[in-house]
Amino acid sequence: MFKVGPDFEKAQASRPDFRRDAEVTFSKPPNPTWKEGDGANDDGESLKKDHVEIDPHAEGRPVASNYKLLISGMVPRPIALISTKSADGNTTNLAPFSYSQVINHDPPLFVVGFVGPLEKAKDTLKNLHETEECVINIISEHFVEAANATAINAPYGVSEWETSGLHQAPTSVVKPARVKESVLAVEGKLVETKEFESRVTPGKKTGVLAIIEGVRFWVRDDAINEDQSVVDLKVLKPISRLGGISYGRTTDAIEIPRPQF
Repeated sequence: MFKVGPDFEKAQASRPDFRRDAEVTFSKPPNPTWKEGDGANDDGESLKKDHVEIDPHAEGRPVASNYKLLISGMVPRPIALISTKSADGNTTNLAPFSYSQVINHDPPLFVVGFVGPLEKAKDTLKNLHETEECVINIISEHFVEAANATAINAPYGVSEWETSGLHQAPTSVVKPARVKESVLAVEGKLVETKEFESRVTPGKKTGVLAIIEGVRFWVRDDAINEDQSVVDLKVLKPISRLGGISYGRTTDAIEIPRPQF
């Protein structure tokens, strides 16, 4: 079912083993003595570099080039592993989306971008649009392979829960299950959707933005602090999306206080 080429297998075999015991560590920022007005910390090296101007809609430029540029440059991106259920309740779906982000806390709001028109919505978007319910699960290191397996292009009605081997856990407000393995999961209700039209092919619908309100949070008990306000990064160990087929892990962090005027 999952096939990779010999070149990838060779490259993968040459890489060091995954360090499961790697802990999140905090280091100093690049310039701990930075003061107001100091600018970049590279001694002016970046000022010596030139830039290439790119018109995303230039004649002859494939839209795929914009896609590749954005997913490789806008990194790391959080991944929303979204579980949904069909309107008739007979089928379930689980799929990852890296066009996602939290945008507000009162109320808790999240955005997820879907490629393609609403009238031809597939799987997750179809279920979300019809039922207005979902669960957003955050991916951690301990189930990244299983989460990646949910990206398979299976036909509608085939459950990625079985493909991935992940386990369903009960929810309180919405019907779709949450991922038991996920350290953080958010039950969500659809607020609204907005469809976008192509600049290259006028009249063609190319994407849908979904705004989702979080109505319940689920956090693993060893990852939440006493007043239930902070998720422990060292337990969460989140996985992010990079360009191509690459994922990122968070093992090195820095802290920089916010300035006061």
